[in-house]
Amino acid sequence: MPRDSTDTRARIVTAAGKLFYGHGIRGVSVDDVAARAGVTKRTLYYHFRSKDDLIAAYLSARDEPTIVIVMGWMDAAEGTLAEKLEAVFAQLARLGRSPKWRGCGFLRTAAELVTTPGHPALKAGSAHKKKLEAEFAARFAAAGLDDAALRARQVMLLFDGAFSAMLTHRDPSYAEAAGQAAMALVRDEKVRVKRRA
Repeated sequence: MPRDSTDTRARIVTAAGKLFYGHGIRGVSVDDVAARAGVTKRTLYYHFRSKDDLIAAYLSARDEPTIVIVMGWMDAAEGTLAEKLEAVFAQLARLGRSPKWRGCGFLRTAAELVTTPGHPALKAGSAHKKKLEAEFAARFAAAGLDDAALRARQVMLLFDGAFSAMLTHRDPSYAEAAGQAAMALVRDEKVRVKRRA
């Protein structure tokens, strides 16, 4: 693909990302995205077969940068593993205080597409959440914690729950409360889970 074509595709995805995050995927038309990107609708459809593909590309473009940001919060914080994890939730609370904050784009998209389980954007969102969960699990395992995968899944439940509660109540203290619960999950005590035979 020629370089200018690659640049055009990136410009379309960037425009779509701003509009989808700001107004929701149902509230934004292909015409809106084309106008924001400064391209014709025909050009947009040259790069994306459908709006569904564009939505999936929007989430895929957010995947790695989001993971880098979240893990960067953890790596930049000082203290114990539990304190580093709490710092992630403190940063989430800080984001929630911004008037421009609209919640988690992955969760909001999943909610809008709840009646279309095979949608490519849902697959992209699921892959992102699994990747973030694996990043937490890797750090927990490196710290020598038992049941690292289970603890990572529990932290993800707190993470996404914090997003949901903050969006519902417009109250960042929910992220701070989730951070305190996350701290308790990664302290030195062992996690014991009864599994059915």
